[in-house]
Amino acid sequence: MTIQRIEARSADLGEGLTIRRAVPTRERRMVGAWCFLDHIGPRDFETGHGMHVGAHPHIGLQTFTWMIEGEVLHRDSLGHEQVIRPGQVNLMTAGRGIVHTEDSLPGETRLHAAQLWIALPFEEREREPAFEHYPDLPRWDADGCTFTLLAGCHGGHVAPARLYSPLVGLDVSSAAGGRVGLALEPGFEYAVLPLEGHIDIDGKRFGIGELAYLGDGQARFDAQLSAGGRILLLGGAPFGEPVLMWWNFVGFSKEEIAAAQHEWEAGDARFGPVAGPGERRLVAPPLPWPGY
Repeated sequence: MTIQRIEARSADLGEGLTIRRAVPTRERRMVGAWCFLDHIGPRDFETGHGMHVGAHPHIGLQTFTWMIEGEVLHRDSLGHEQVIRPGQVNLMTAGRGIVHTEDSLPGETRLHAAQLWIALPFEEREREPAFEHYPDLPRWDADGCTFTLLAGCHGGHVAPARLYSPLVGLDVSSAAGGRVGLALEPGFEYAVLPLEGHIDIDGKRFGIGELAYLGDGQARFDAQLSAGGRILLLGGAPFGEPVLMWWNFVGFSKEEIAAAQHEWEAGDARFGPVAGPGERRLVAPPLPWPGY
């Protein structure tokens, strides 16, 4: 197996919260329809100094949050208020446009999560926005490991998340260290991100801050997970068309993204307000394309 090792880059979410961004990078823009992967923490902080992300817009994607430690409050322009707790998933479908905020709860002093984006196919990009919370996910134990199916199907299990592309997302953890052996869909491309500890794949060790891109055409994945280790296995059918990503937008043309940014800046009704005390509205950086 030829494995591509990709170093995650650091990014600042504001208020001193630094994360590791594994996708997109120069080496790898997407894994299937997964087009964004941030690994947040694990991090300890003083009360009131966790995640506090002001109101910001999205189009053309789904945001997918997998919470490992800590509790975060999601608010959006559809009127949803939802606390996500460890072992749960929040899925927000932006479609033609949505706005949300994310805040660690008062009293929280630790945060560990994975935040992902899923690019919507061209024909789904203008769909109505939506938000769904999934507190119960398929879980099982095998060979000293605990498996949690976050998205898609695996081994007869089906995750509840409503998706628009063929995808799979699987969290694998092991307190004592365990052998991971999984059947793969050869038509998918796959990547593995260690979230805790390390994993040995085909004689190569990968740790925190490293993405192992496995490519496609693989029928099986075998690896050794360290004691206290945890990984995120992501897969999906290669996305059929290139997407553009800018700030919090995913689209298929510069015109599409520029129009969304201008509407956000103008306070257009496409991007409604988020209810809640002291709403903080993020300012978009200047567009990178002259004339747009």
